[in-house]
Amino acid sequence: MKKPNRYTQHRGNYILTNRFYVEIGNEIKASFSECSGFGVNMKKETLLEGGLNDRQHILVGHAEFDDVTLKRGMTNDLTFWNWLSQTLSSFPKTRYNLNILMFNQAGETQLAWSLLDAIPVSWKAPALQADSSSVAIEELTLAYEGIELILSGR
Repeated sequence: MKKPNRYTQHRGNYILTNRFYVEIGNEIKASFSECSGFGVNMKKETLLEGGLNDRQHILVGHAEFDDVTLKRGMTNDLTFWNWLSQTLSSFPKTRYNLNILMFNQAGETQLAWSLLDAIPVSWKAPALQADSSSVAIEELTLAYEGIELILSGR
């Protein structure tokens, strides 16, 4: 058997951006055409020290999580509309841990981002145009309190 060299031993299984689903609880609730915006930024403060002119100290603070926007073709599935309606009308607000699952070409889950305590903050209906035959796309934007990465098989 050929011994792996330093170039081949770290080669990963690339994940395509077009194979993902959204899961609430342990149930896949929807397939979306686009998922964008999620990320984390940490506030930083630069501290300069007198007499130390060739460097700076970086202090990091609290994390801020970017909102996630999900887009999908409209269907008669009201899961996300009902969640938005509950958020608008009830107290306390309904929050869910929501997983964004990414699959390889064989259909196996490769990784998932878990959005912790997600809540809808925006919903947009599609533009309705009499002269168009395109799919009606709705947008749901979610805010969340934290994010975790879950790797499959580890």
